[in-house]
Amino acid sequence: MTASLQSYPALEGLLRTLTLERLEDNLFRGPRASEGWQRVYGGLVLGQALVAAASTVDAAHPIHSLHGYFLLAGDPEREIVYDVERIRDGGSFTTRRVRAVQHGRAIFSMSASFHKQEEGFEHQDPMPDVPEPESLPTAREVLDAATAELPESMRAYWRRERPIDVRIVDPTRYVSREPKLARQSIWLRSNGPLDSESPYIHQAVLAYASDFTLLDTALVAHGKLLFDSDIQLASLDHAMWFHRPFRADDWLLYTQDSPSASGARAYCRGAVYDRHGRLVASTVQEGLMRPRETAFLLK
Repeated sequence: MTASLQSYPALEGLLRTLTLERLEDNLFRGPRASEGWQRVYGGLVLGQALVAAASTVDAAHPIHSLHGYFLLAGDPEREIVYDVERIRDGGSFTTRRVRAVQHGRAIFSMSASFHKQEEGFEHQDPMPDVPEPESLPTAREVLDAATAELPESMRAYWRRERPIDVRIVDPTRYVSREPKLARQSIWLRSNGPLDSESPYIHQAVLAYASDFTLLDTALVAHGKLLFDSDIQLASLDHAMWFHRPFRADDWLLYTQDSPSASGARAYCRGAVYDRHGRLVASTVQEGLMRPRETAFLLK
């Protein structure tokens, strides 16, 4: 642990879990990270798989996209082994496939593509006009001020120090359970400085953070919250595109929406902007979303 991280134990813990042990040239082991969940948090698997893939690629080829599928619930009390397959090493593009394994079974599969930096055409959508993060309360302050009807598990989660600092742009959904358009925006950054200049660490931290609120966006349309006990949620897949360099320890605006939910699956997408209004990453996810009583019937 560096001296600068000693004041940020939650962030230090996250960075420790993103530091993989190399078992063979293409085989890595990630430390377990039990955060009180019944299964491994999907963002952690995304981040570790990204680091495993990047560890087999020349630094001149930054990652530009990843596409992952969550196959089985991960065991939070066991380490995860990542098997990297070197699909292609080209002059401009490099491709890797990663399989995450626990108890002898694949729990996650990911393809990742790396692209040698080069100049080209430039355009992007403008960043939405939202309040600056410094003007917004912390997530803990929002939930502490919300009604007592919020799930206690949600309050307990945010009372603990988190590795990611979150500022909610519109907290009204926590005051009223009235269904709204399935949209939300948050500012996020690592809860402390990241000493590393490696883009992979910043990308892995963003991948970790990107999974937590994306599927939750679909619940806005139904007046539900991520911690409600009468619904079953699970990430099915997660894709990311990295457009421009960024730092995950500076504020990033994460705008999210859910255009559709049907057949017990919700489709969600997100855009990530830095403080200067540059679009630095995009995300897409489909997740399982069903009433809890239906989940019991399907067991």
